[in-house]
Amino acid sequence: MKINKAYKFRLSPNAEQVVILTSLVDSARFVWNEMLALSLEMFAKNEFINAINLVNKIVGLKNNPEFAFLKSRSNAVSLQQKVRDLASAWSRFFDPKVHARFKESKKKPRKPKFVKLLDGTEIQHRPLMPQFKRNADRCDSMRLVQFDKYCRVEGNRVKLPNGVGFVKFRKSQEIVGIIKNVTISKKSGQWYVSFGTERELLQNPIHPSKSSLGVDLGITKLITTSENKTIKPKNSFKANQVKLAKLQRQLSRKVLFSQNWKKHNHKIQKLHSHIANIRHDYLHKVTTTISKNHAMIVVEDLKIANMSRSASGTMENKGRNVRAKSGLNKSILDQGWGMMIDMLGYKQHWRGGLVIKVNPNYTSQTCFNCKHVAKENRRTQVKFECVKCMYVANADFNAACNILSAGHAVLSAEGGCGKGRPMIQKTCDSREEVA
Repeated sequence: MKINKAYKFRLSPNAEQVVILTSLVDSARFVWNEMLALSLEMFAKNEFINAINLVNKIVGLKNNPEFAFLKSRSNAVSLQQKVRDLASAWSRFFDPKVHARFKESKKKPRKPKFVKLLDGTEIQHRPLMPQFKRNADRCDSMRLVQFDKYCRVEGNRVKLPNGVGFVKFRKSQEIVGIIKNVTISKKSGQWYVSFGTERELLQNPIHPSKSSLGVDLGITKLITTSENKTIKPKNSFKANQVKLAKLQRQLSRKVLFSQNWKKHNHKIQKLHSHIANIRHDYLHKVTTTISKNHAMIVVEDLKIANMSRSASGTMENKGRNVRAKSGLNKSILDQGWGMMIDMLGYKQHWRGGLVIKVNPNYTSQTCFNCKHVAKENRRTQVKFECVKCMYVANADFNAACNILSAGHAVLSAEGGCGKGRPMIQKTCDSREEVA
C-alpha cells in the first residue's frame, strides 16, 4: 500500500533569493497565460487539447525574441509542470461528470464573460474553463519534479536550482517518505515550500481502535457525537468580520489600482489568509483527535453548496428572508464542513479506518428509540421529544445516534470495505416521508 503525503513549511528566503524566486514564479504564471490563450484558439478551432500538444509549444514560446527572458529567468521543469496543470484543467472542463456535479450545486448564474482571440473574434468563457492568472492575486507557485536530481534537504534547509541555493524553512516536523516533488508557492506576501512524499507499506494499516462514531455537524456546535460529546466551533471569520468590513470600506475610497489601493488590498488578503489559517489549523486538530480514537466514522452526505445558496432570487421573483439566509450561509461556510470531512477521509485512510457517508434525510426527525419519523418530534433546535414513545433527548445527540445506526446498516449491506481504503458510501436505508 502506498501513502502519498505533503508536508508544507514556511520558507525564509533572503533578499537575493526573493528576487530569483519571484522571477521564477512570474515566468511560470506568464507561460500559463500564454498557453491558455493558445489553447483558447485551439478550442475555437475544435482542435484536440492535451498535455503533449501544449508542452511542445513551450519551445516556440522560448524562441520568440519578445520572450527571451524565459531562457534566463525560468526553470524548464517548472514550466512543463505548469503547462501540464493547464492540460489537467482542460481535461476537467471536458469531463461530463464534473459538469454534472457543477449543475447539482445549483450555483447562481453569473454575467457571461467573453475572451477576445487574435483574429478579433470573441468566445464566451464558460463555467469550469481555465482562467487567466493575475499578479494582483498574490498567489503564485511552481513545482519541481525529480527532486533528487535538482534539490536536496539538509536539516532545516532546502537547496533549490537556478542559483537560488540553500533556503531556510521552518521545519516543524520530520519529513517521512521519499520526496517526489517540491512546490514553491507565494501567498499574501509569504513564501512556502511543500514536499510531496510517497511511502510504501508492506501491509495495510490496522486501526488501533475498534470503536465507531456518528457525527452530526452544526453551527452553534461544530460537532455532536453519538457519545454525547460536543466540540465548539472556532468561527474565525465571524471574529474578524468587523475588521475585514472596515478595511474593505477604506479600500473602496482609494483610487483603483493605485499604489495605496494595492497596499491596502494586500492587507485585506493577509487578513483573509489569517482567517483561513485559523480555520485550517483548528479543523486539523479536531479531525486528528477523532481519527486517532475511532476506527469507523459516520457522517452525513451534506450538499453544502445547496445549503449555502443565496436566497436573493431574481428581479422578477424576489427572495424572502434574504438577510437571515445570508447570515446562515456565512455561518455554514465559516465552519468548513467539507474540508473537515475530507480531512477525516484521508486521515482514516492513513490509519486503516473507515469513513461512511449516509443520506441526511430525516436523521433529525427520526426517534432513535422507536424509529418513528415525524416533524413534530423536533419542535425546537435543542430538544427532541418523540410524539409516539415520549423519548426525550438532545436533538443533535439523537441525530448523531441515527447517523451511526445508518452507517452500520450501510456497512452490513455493502459487506465492509474490500479494497483496502476508507469506504465513502452515499447510500442509506430509504425512509418514507411522513407528513
